[in-house]
Formats: sequence, structure tokens, C-alpha cells
Amino acid sequence: MTRHFLRLRDYSKKELDDLLALAAELKAKQKAGLEHHLLKGKTLAMIFEKASTRTRISFEVGIFQLGGHGLFISSNNSQMGRGEPLKDTARVMARYCDGVMIRTFGQEIVDEFARYSSVPVINGLTDLYHPCQILADLQTVVEHKGSYKGLKFAWVGDGNNMANTWIEAAAIMGFDLALACPPGYEPDREVWEWAQTNNTSSITITGHPHEAVRDAQVINTDVWASMGQEAEQKQRELAFQSYCVDDKLLESANKDCIVLHCLPAHRGEEISDSVMEGRHSVVWDEAENRLHIQKAIMATLMA
Repeated sequence: MTRHFLRLRDYSKKELDDLLALAAELKAKQKAGLEHHLLKGKTLAMIFEKASTRTRISFEVGIFQLGGHGLFISSNNSQMGRGEPLKDTARVMARYCDGVMIRTFGQEIVDEFARYSSVPVINGLTDLYHPCQILADLQTVVEHKGSYKGLKFAWVGDGNNMANTWIEAAAIMGFDLALACPPGYEPDREVWEWAQTNNTSSITITGHPHEAVRDAQVINTDVWASMGQEAEQKQRELAFQSYCVDDKLLESANKDCIVLHCLPAHRGEEISDSVMEGRHSVVWDEAENRLHIQKAIMATLMA
């Protein structure tokens, strides 16, 4: 049966650890200038219904470094934009390509595409999950802290796709996670309920950012209004005004904490410029690691 990468809960802790280990190995080879053409002659279709910088570049560069080729496909310049059923597109595309990455809105789109695809489908982002990003974040944590084990992670901001995926990661990997979200902006209820019955760690939600980051070694945040929520920007600015990861908030965290942001960042809103540019920030390593973890995912699924 074809294996896909749609959400973290589809994978065991060992499988996710194996992906992190392979990403570290591929990164070391790339830095050393060593060839690692694990997907020589393979082709990845990259479907974008949402605008992208890091996802497109990292996947396209990644498949090239693995010896394969990436095809950029926009719904606006394909038959998908004219109403062709997903199941038809999926079955035809699988006849041409060795893997498909999709960056879109609804999780149901990725799920349906995978149901009819005979080649691996990778979730590049949906409104519900962002699994590639969270694995890149964990790779960054391991690089800077030696391990994710025994650490306290904090999420500050919207209960969005990042927060949902952090909850899954904490439940599977076994680290403590505290989320600070304004009332009405909590993570997805089904994800939360799944985690409560499957986790072996402490996962909590509070409305107080200082409480969430207290003694945390890893702090993460994201924009207050994600793509598709631009009309809510002013409303969200009011709700999130005390949820900025700034120097004052970091006083409650571990003195050697690291700060993550999946980018793009709105400096002065969810994160201050001084934190983005400060000693705690590892956002540039984090952004780079999208390349390496996605190479590990592609190599594992498509080889």
C-alpha cells in the first residue's frame, strides 16, 4: 500500500525519529558537498493553491539535490482550476510522477487526493496541519539542544495549523507542551481530544502567555492572521495584543531558551524585531531545515 505523509499521527515515534536522523545525515552530506542522489530520475509534482516562498523553494531544491526533478503546478493554470475532480487529477498525475506535494486550504483536499493516488502524497500545508514545518522545527531543536526529550515547549498565539501539529508532535514524541491562545482561538477540538487519549506527556492550554512560557526551553509563534484570514486582521489584532513574543515575555522562559517562527513574520505583532534578531532566535536555521527534513520525507517515501 502507498505510504503518504498527511499528518504526524499517521507515523510512530520511531518513524519520526528516523526521519529526523535521515534529515541530519542528508544535511551533513549536502554541507560536505557529497552526492546523495537517492531519487535519481524521479519526479515530484508540486501543487500550489496557496502562495509560497519556503515550501516551493525547499521542495524544488530538495528534489533536485536528491537527483530528481520538481514540477510546479498551480490550480490557476491546470484543469483543477476549471473543476476537474480531484480523484481524476490524482489518478492521472500518479501515472506521470513518482510523488506529489500539495499546499492547499482544506485538509480534506489532501486526504482525497491521497485516497486516489498510487504514488506518495506529501502535505506541504493545509489549514489544519503543517507537518513538514514541525519536523523542521524539531530538527532545529535537536541541533541546538541535543534532543527534544525532557524539554518544555511553548506555543504563543493562534490555535492554527502549527498549534494543531505541535499538539500531535507532543503526544507522539512525549515532550511537554503549553499553549497560550486567546479565548475563541484555541486549537482544533478533534486534534485536542485525540491528544488527550493518546499522549504520554503534559499538554495544556492557557490564556496567559507568561504562564505558558514559564521555564520553557523552546518557544514558538506564528502570524495572528493566516492566509485566508486577512479580513479578520483588525479583529485578531485586538484579541492577540498581549500575545507578542518579546523580550519581556522571554523573562519568564528558561534563560537559554530558543525561539522559533515558521515565517513569514510580522515583526511588532506576534514577535518583536529584537527577539527575531536576538540571541534566542534560531529562525534561520529552522527555515533552512525545511530543505533537509523534506528531502528525508521524499527519500523515505519515493525511493
